[in-house]
Amino acid sequence: MPRYYCDVALPVPLRSTFSYAVPEKFGVPPQAGMRVMVPFRKRAMIGVVLDCSTRVPAAKALREIVELVDDVPALPPALVELGRWVASYYLAPVGEVFRAMLPPAVEVRPVREVLLTAPGRELSAALRAREELIDEERAELSVLERLDAAAAPLPAARFHKTAGGPAAVTRLLLQGALEAREVYRRRTARTQKIVAWRHTAAAPVPGSAAETVFALLTATRGPLPIKVLLAEAGISQKAVESLIAQGALETWEEPAGEEPEILENDLELPRNVLNPPQRAALDSICSGIASGSFSTSLLHGVTGSGKTEVYLGATQSALAAGRTAILLVPEIALTLAMGRLLRERLGPGAGVTVLHSALPDVERARAWWSVRRGEARVVVGTRSAVFAPLERLGLVIVDEEHESSYKQEETPKYNGRDTALVRAKREGATALLGSATPSLESYQHARTGKYRLIELPARVENRPMARVELVDLRDDFRRTHRASALSERLRAGIAARLENATQALVLINRRGYSWCAMCRSCGAAVQCENCSISLTYHKNRRRLECHYCGYARAVPKSCPKCSAEYIYFVGEGAEQVEEQLRAEFPAARVARLDRDTVRSKREYQKILGAFAAGDLDILVGTQMVAKGHDFHKVTLVGVVSADLSLSLPDFRAAERTFQLLTQVAGRAGRGSLPGEVLIQTNYPEHYAIQFGARQDYAAFFEKELHFRRMMHYPPFAALALVLVRDKKIENAIRYSRALEKFFAPEEAKGLKVLGPAQAPLARLRRDYRFQFLLKAPKRSQLTATLSACLDFCAQKEIPEGAVLVDIDPVNLL
Repeated sequence: MPRYYCDVALPVPLRSTFSYAVPEKFGVPPQAGMRVMVPFRKRAMIGVVLDCSTRVPAAKALREIVELVDDVPALPPALVELGRWVASYYLAPVGEVFRAMLPPAVEVRPVREVLLTAPGRELSAALRAREELIDEERAELSVLERLDAAAAPLPAARFHKTAGGPAAVTRLLLQGALEAREVYRRRTARTQKIVAWRHTAAAPVPGSAAETVFALLTATRGPLPIKVLLAEAGISQKAVESLIAQGALETWEEPAGEEPEILENDLELPRNVLNPPQRAALDSICSGIASGSFSTSLLHGVTGSGKTEVYLGATQSALAAGRTAILLVPEIALTLAMGRLLRERLGPGAGVTVLHSALPDVERARAWWSVRRGEARVVVGTRSAVFAPLERLGLVIVDEEHESSYKQEETPKYNGRDTALVRAKREGATALLGSATPSLESYQHARTGKYRLIELPARVENRPMARVELVDLRDDFRRTHRASALSERLRAGIAARLENATQALVLINRRGYSWCAMCRSCGAAVQCENCSISLTYHKNRRRLECHYCGYARAVPKSCPKCSAEYIYFVGEGAEQVEEQLRAEFPAARVARLDRDTVRSKREYQKILGAFAAGDLDILVGTQMVAKGHDFHKVTLVGVVSADLSLSLPDFRAAERTFQLLTQVAGRAGRGSLPGEVLIQTNYPEHYAIQFGARQDYAAFFEKELHFRRMMHYPPFAALALVLVRDKKIENAIRYSRALEKFFAPEEAKGLKVLGPAQAPLARLRRDYRFQFLLKAPKRSQLTATLSACLDFCAQKEIPEGAVLVDIDPVNLL
């Protein structure tokens, strides 16, 4: 039998794969897409096989694969090729790409083992020969003798409970008496008992505890883990065991995971009635699905125009054609409502699954493998769901395609929207991008014919758009002589809604209570120790926090710089606005929705469910409240400090401001009641705010496109950001100068190089940062230059992690 060799992608920051020999005991060689356990340096790692052949690699003394993690390829061939494309296009380490694509390896767990070396045996004999030993030596001898008796490596955790054991292991490793290695061991699957009402059992006695259990397990919830049943039915374990013994309940074991999702007071389902523009849009999309060939459509519909109903109909069409579908949303929170809409519309047979990174590892792996086995045909999720292992893919929908959250900020820095388009093209699927405020790049592609443009110009049932009013905060201050987050006009608007028993939504795109703490004496702000940014004050937690690295400290009693005692807080955040609203309207029911109040999907559901049910009068939040929600009783939306993002050093600042204002304005008047939007600003003359108030996308597009054309920004140039970083500023400067010399000849070839310059966030997580911004008329030129740049860095021995390349960046900070 010929010897086989595999190219394996490992999750390390290197752009190369690694060759391993296939042991003869495997019999059949691994297939591309399978996960394997391999030795790497002094540890074991899990990688994915990209190729397997009898061709002998050039490397000598190849190590063998230790174990196959999967019985079948975790990734189908189409996804293996997509992963290669992502690594090539985004110049990302191939192993890091496949780590992002694969499910958590819950089948195995990492274990750190220690083994006895020859010097360790000599030390053990020397210690035994001594008449007296100090405590540290006794601990060391105990470790050595246990390993000698075992005649095999032992987990380092075995020595943690013995006196002096951990310290002894550390000392012996430093002396070379022990050697450490990391291996993987198969994990024992945890299970939980599920209970269900036996369909042949008699009906329970009215008013009994059994009737409560019957209602929960049939009409309300269905089969439940026994611990959930005990909590929700309010009965004892003994009572449940009695029902099992009587034959009323049946039980079975399932893998343990998260308890079933509860959607309390969930959002109203859209009506399954299409108006003529929706019908025309759906017919256009369905014709593409029926053709079985690749096409891309941009669904540009105003807020409240019924884009979701078109998504549901298109998904039904794909399933009817025997294909599968992916629906991407920009926020994890939106997967809950969208998943429920699809389940309600498509029925249980469609197998709708939710995939996103916030799921527990066991839950995510279970959902991922249900897709891989073909049990699920529709996947809803955030950007990582673009890698869902669906086969026969017929439709990929990217909702709110303009959102920057589709771009991953960590390696691999891929864009979920663009990757979805590539996947659809490779698999002959229909791609559908939807937004009320499309990115300039997408809308330009639609205007030039690269995408098919489908428009929904009006709201469903001919509901009017919300009336928008700009509130000039300069005039408000001149009238009231009071600087407040809530203008007179906004307070009056909220009071009117409370009187009419409708609801108000207040957006302020800043977390915390105040932006920063400053010294009145010297003017210095309290800074993060790791980043060049002021700490945000959180009043409820009584501390200052960095939203980038997580550093936190108590509010100082005196200035850290000049020791003066005059510390005051500057700026308003969502927490302060909530406090002001509670003080201004004590009878109102007020809640806040941001990352500080919502730490789990249960908390998110609770707040949104209460607001949707009318149990809250005012909801304050960050941009989480601006996306995709459909509250029919909201008749007022207030925007606090609408011009905050205009001051950011980013060419997309105006576009993002316009998009946020238009999106949040679309939350008002979505039901039968008319809506009103109050936008507070210190800069009402800015075109982004003017066009946002008019909700005039076409006019904003023309204005912004002129600026992009003049300044050579996308969609008229390919863009890349090269970030240079190091813990020592002198190293970061040295690497930046080396790259400056490398890029210098490229400028004569038409490549525009801006930099090196200090990054807007000059220090982040203790790294000093400098950056280059590259513009090229052709993407191929940019890719070739950056690939050569990374090779240059390797030749000059610049560390791999010191230079980060971001293709098509969406954030220049």
